[in-house]
Amino acid sequence: MRRLIICEKDNSARRISTILSDGAARKELEGGVPVYRFSRDGRDETVIGLRGHILSLDYETKYSVWHRVKPRELINIEPKKRVIAHNIARAIDRLAADAEEVVVATDYDREGELIGVEALETIRGDAGRLGTRRARFSSLTKGDVEHAFSNLGAIDHNLSSSALARQTVDLVWGAVLTRFISISSERTGKDFLSVGRVQTPTLALILDREDEIRAFRPEPYWEIHGEVEKPDTHARIKVSAGKDRYRNKPDADRVMAAVSGVRTGRIASLKRDRRREKPPTPFNTTQFLAVASTLGFAAARAMSIAEDLYTNGFISYPRTDNTVYPPAQDLREILSALARPNSAFEAEARELLAKEKLVPTRGKTEATDHPPIHPTDAVGRTELQRDQWRIYELVVRRFFATLADEALSEVTSVTVDIGGEPFLARGLRMISPGWRKYYTYLSSREAELPPLSVGETVNVIKIDMQEKLTQPPKRYTQGGLIQLMESLGLGTKATRHEIIQKLYARDYVKDRTPVPTDSGEAVTRALKKWAEPITHPDMTAQLEKDMDLIADGKKEVAEVVEESRQMLSSVMDVLEANREAIGGAIREALRTQNMLGHCPKCNGTLNIMRSWKGKRFVGCSGYPRCRNSFPLPQRGRIDLHPEKCPSCGNLQVNVHHGRRRPWTVCLNPKCPSRAEREAQRKRAEAAPEETAPPPPEEQEEHPSESQDMRSE
Repeated sequence: MRRLIICEKDNSARRISTILSDGAARKELEGGVPVYRFSRDGRDETVIGLRGHILSLDYETKYSVWHRVKPRELINIEPKKRVIAHNIARAIDRLAADAEEVVVATDYDREGELIGVEALETIRGDAGRLGTRRARFSSLTKGDVEHAFSNLGAIDHNLSSSALARQTVDLVWGAVLTRFISISSERTGKDFLSVGRVQTPTLALILDREDEIRAFRPEPYWEIHGEVEKPDTHARIKVSAGKDRYRNKPDADRVMAAVSGVRTGRIASLKRDRRREKPPTPFNTTQFLAVASTLGFAAARAMSIAEDLYTNGFISYPRTDNTVYPPAQDLREILSALARPNSAFEAEARELLAKEKLVPTRGKTEATDHPPIHPTDAVGRTELQRDQWRIYELVVRRFFATLADEALSEVTSVTVDIGGEPFLARGLRMISPGWRKYYTYLSSREAELPPLSVGETVNVIKIDMQEKLTQPPKRYTQGGLIQLMESLGLGTKATRHEIIQKLYARDYVKDRTPVPTDSGEAVTRALKKWAEPITHPDMTAQLEKDMDLIADGKKEVAEVVEESRQMLSSVMDVLEANREAIGGAIREALRTQNMLGHCPKCNGTLNIMRSWKGKRFVGCSGYPRCRNSFPLPQRGRIDLHPEKCPSCGNLQVNVHHGRRRPWTVCLNPKCPSRAEREAQRKRAEAAPEETAPPPPEEQEEHPSESQDMRSE
């Protein structure tokens, strides 16, 4: 018997073939595509890896010229699938001709199911003669892969249909709205403005928070802190007035007047409590990305690293909603792997193995597709790159924490009477660190108080009053934004980090904690004013629920796609009625964004422009009367540097690549500092971008909607 096994990527194919063949698989090329061959149990096996989707859903080329097709017309035009990886498709077709069975071994989720089904669709001839089965696994470990291939099941067409519905809906919405906004604001070609079903309400959340920050008006408040001393040991204790903060200064002044000149205080009360802290729950995708964000990782970067660790067999599948380990999960087996000699976690794993009974924590979400994210094998620090190790260690330590005991501490609360005013002191003593010993990312701020007793006299060392200002709400971290998206039903565990990445790539947000750029703000404000439903999560959240129903076999693709088209049609009614106002508002905002300063030759304005070839440069608004212009770097976000060039006095701009440190360039190409700035640029671009999204790539003049509008 001859069998063809289809995997999602080449490295997955290589690992699966190595496991199934006990290392005997031989690599060959089929039309330039790597395949792995071996014999097992009387079968000739061939394993091939894809590059994700090898089919693309897109509109026919006759609809690709934006100005020839009204955006609304795209709503009811059926997109077509086309092959985008011809060499892989041809290889699958040839290999299937000699096979009797095909096994789909792509990642087990909606997108993976669709990728596998698409691969089967490239098989020509009598494909019906082939038996098709599905291998489902949650890690690329020997045990999990062998179990999956010993228990092959059927392909889940409901799951793939759900992914196809999302692909279709996102394509239509993205293409229609992007074309409408771009054409209305005269921003086509490389400068097109992207709008999407999930992308736009996510951007609106970021802008709403920015508006809260801008509208915030700080208010003064006062805090009173002091220090007292235990006379016999001279141990000092920090104390604070009874209220954390005083909103009215007269109240604070009254306290200060009461304690003025007082040299001693009395311990009025003392209370000790035991505090138990439960261990954290297992990682699902959202929680993992939220914690990785606190370690400085961009969400897309963290997920990319996690996927690499998964395909190398070191952690389980990183796209999961589950926060409960399955009953069949052998937790001791995982600990044993991590306890191998010379493992970086040997001692900690052995401690947990010594427990008589392992009782893991449980989260609120229990799913059956994949377990929570956990380590699957030990790997040495030197075998991984720095950031890979940091993510791997995070997963291991979270796993340890979920199996550890509660943390136990003693909290001491003391009230000190000073001049008739209560001052408070708190102490914390860790009795047993429990899970905190393994999960080293949280500080306990341990501050033990000296022995004290009620009625005891203490010396007052100092008491000060401080005036402070209330602070605005903080911007969302990427992890916090992903958690908010999940709570609002925006996107899925597999797409939320990609949406945030696209906002950076399309220059809609900037900085480590996302801040809207002028272009992101301009588009969102225009839509908020004239097509508000697009910026709210309700509409897209309903579509997400519909796609869940498809996966459960309770709705059909055609039904959900038609509902989405009706929603989009009603949105377009509003947009088209306000076309001029929307376009004008965006153009004005972008004009302000692209203005860098005054022209030194004619006192016109210097603006970022594009040539007919699509190259950007700085030109004067007085053209053609004034032909003053300056070259610009063609990649990276540009903004005006606050100071003029110290060498020649010309304007300078900052160039941002992802979240690397920006480099500064003088607009004068003949400036003597130009060579040094060029060297600075090369150093900046060569520097590793460990926790930042990559800089946006150059776009085609009229990008295909399937490439640029999917997963919006």
